[in-house]
Amino acid sequence: MAKVSVFGAGSWGTALAILLTENGHDTILWSHRKEQAEELAREREHREKLPKVLLPEKLEITADLEAALKERDVLVLAVPSVAVRSTAKKMRPYVKEGQLIVNVAKGIEEHTLTTLTDMIEEEIPGSCACVLSGPSHAEEVSRGLPTTCVVGARSRETAEYLQNIFMSPVFRVYISPDILGIELGGALKNVIALAAGTADGLGYGDNTKAALITRGITEISRLGIAMGARADTFYGLSGIGDLIVTCASRHSRNRKAGFLMGQGRTMEEAMKEVNMVVEGVYSAKAGLELSRKYGVEMPIIQQVNRVLFEGKNPAEAVKELMVRDKKIESWDSAWEK
Repeated sequence: MAKVSVFGAGSWGTALAILLTENGHDTILWSHRKEQAEELAREREHREKLPKVLLPEKLEITADLEAALKERDVLVLAVPSVAVRSTAKKMRPYVKEGQLIVNVAKGIEEHTLTTLTDMIEEEIPGSCACVLSGPSHAEEVSRGLPTTCVVGARSRETAEYLQNIFMSPVFRVYISPDILGIELGGALKNVIALAAGTADGLGYGDNTKAALITRGITEISRLGIAMGARADTFYGLSGIGDLIVTCASRHSRNRKAGFLMGQGRTMEEAMKEVNMVVEGVYSAKAGLELSRKYGVEMPIIQQVNRVLFEGKNPAEAVKELMVRDKKIESWDSAWEK
């Protein structure tokens, strides 16, 4: 049994806290809002995010940050990506040297282009930041529906330790040394999902979505390889796997926001209606800046940025993608003649 604290009582943090408790670990769920922590502890249900899912009685819930950090084996950071840096800063005074921290948020910091694990280690020097990612909607994980994810860590020993903590008969965990690739796939798939949702909102069909998914993973993998990530990561769970589920699922907040924009809502109106953090909006600018920094062509990411921040008509954006210059599908293709 491990002592694990989950920071962030949104849908994903709560779902993981349920999983870890049911795996037999001594688990604490921390909320930054005292009233939310008290309500969850009293009602044993997250009625706003995960209705009708009961929280295990053994799951401790608190708003006391120091208590949640004291003598813990693993810290799981499940706050939205835009809150990772500020939360890590608050945690720093109470975190021991060599503390194992698992980031489960998906994003890239807009202005610094920093990945979330790097950000955690910047704010909490001496910590060991890892990542858990993959096609894993909280609504399904909390109900025990079969799910697979991947843990990224610098050492195999650490990866296998975390694999054992998270793994269960309904939550299968793979391991990988490619932290960068896992984080890039998790962050940028949200931007492609905005495009896929927009296409749905415009009334386009399955052919359009398949094209966006396929060309989207090509864009993400080209950038990742240019940055030093492994190519095979993007064709695994944290790449194409997460991209498929986020582009297609009714649970996907990024797809839903895109759908609303395709129907004529502004970005701000769509985000307000979704009523959850739409990570793709925050990762879109970072993705575009990284493409420029590394000289990688990413036309879908570019058009999403124009729709989000320049008020471009979504239908016009799709048209521009369709009439681009003729291309070879695989950049390393070789002809016999």
